[in-house]
Amino acid sequence: MDHHNRLYIAMVGLPARGKSTIASKLRENLVRDGIKARIFNNGNLRRRYIRKDTSYAEFYDPSNQDGVGLREKIAFMNMDMARRYLESGKGQVAILDATNASLKRRKTLVQRLQGHPLLFIECINNDPEILEASILRKIDLNEFQHLSAEEAVASFKKRIHYYQSIYVPLSDERNFVKLDSLYNRISAERIQDPIPHYDRIRDFLVTDTVKHLYVIRHGETFFNLENRIGGDSELTKKGVWQAEALAAHFQHKKIPIIFTSKRVRTIQTAQPIQALQACCTIIPLPEFNEIDSGICECMSYEEIRLKKPEVYRARQADKYHYVYPQGEGYSTMKDRIDLGIKKALYLSCNSENIMIIGHRAVNRMVLSHFLYRRQEDVPYIYMPQDRYYHIVATQDKKLFELRKY
Repeated sequence: MDHHNRLYIAMVGLPARGKSTIASKLRENLVRDGIKARIFNNGNLRRRYIRKDTSYAEFYDPSNQDGVGLREKIAFMNMDMARRYLESGKGQVAILDATNASLKRRKTLVQRLQGHPLLFIECINNDPEILEASILRKIDLNEFQHLSAEEAVASFKKRIHYYQSIYVPLSDERNFVKLDSLYNRISAERIQDPIPHYDRIRDFLVTDTVKHLYVIRHGETFFNLENRIGGDSELTKKGVWQAEALAAHFQHKKIPIIFTSKRVRTIQTAQPIQALQACCTIIPLPEFNEIDSGICECMSYEEIRLKKPEVYRARQADKYHYVYPQGEGYSTMKDRIDLGIKKALYLSCNSENIMIIGHRAVNRMVLSHFLYRRQEDVPYIYMPQDRYYHIVATQDKKLFELRKY
């Protein structure tokens, strides 16, 4: 194996900022390219070797000498394992997944991991809503099972506070990338040494990838029967049956999270699916709410044609760019739909399967995010209630299919 193609990558950032998701994404993509890569996660090692409870926040207090000593011991073990992985010739890229928040820890990494280039990747995300949702995902770990949800959240937030007290962002390191881990944007980088595979790594960092995305329209509602738009109508009996059929269809496929809108019809569609999954969370995101039709909300298309003919004609002339008075249009929805997709990808933690249950216009915008469609064609993408779209979107593969259930 080429000695010059070996690389250490050290993740940096506060807890719940997407470090492990990015590390996992990097490893999978490098391995797919034939590059031998492995993740060395401090938290996993800590949970394996330290049998006593380390979920309490004070374990992470910088003034707790016992806690500091144990965490340093784990960090040194992981560094040594990563070094042996590269030096033995078994691997080419060793990814050290930890906060590495302090200057002292990063200097230790530089000292102990000599012989091959070291690239720091700092994950930054300060969106409060995403942070709250990320913390709820974190407390699903076994180490928090003895605590109530409220206690676990409070403990994890205190843990973050302790890390904040020692956190120094990257600035003087020889090789680093600062990544907005919600938007997959590189905000700063410095590369002073030859970094193996760097062009490919940058590509992985900034690209939205999904292994399997299932985009589903909610089941039939009472408003659907009357051809009314918007509102917050519930599912009909047929709509409930459709949701139950979806649940049976996906029963043997692991769906860890279902993203919905805040509207009752999408949540009602998700609930039977959740019920047949071993472990599944429903996360309603306002970004996936249906198009706001303003003064036409809850009207039928026929009522709009008869009572507001100027609206009907203008929208027919340019459906993508038309904006309902006091409401939205496809074009003005784009930013919020894009943000919803970013949130879903971030919170899915590199899951094999991601599910979005949305609305007709919303789902059209979701599909157009991953697959190029002319703007004028987006409002006409077929969006039935008895089928769903399956999307695979990676650097190397694009798949788009409409499936029956």
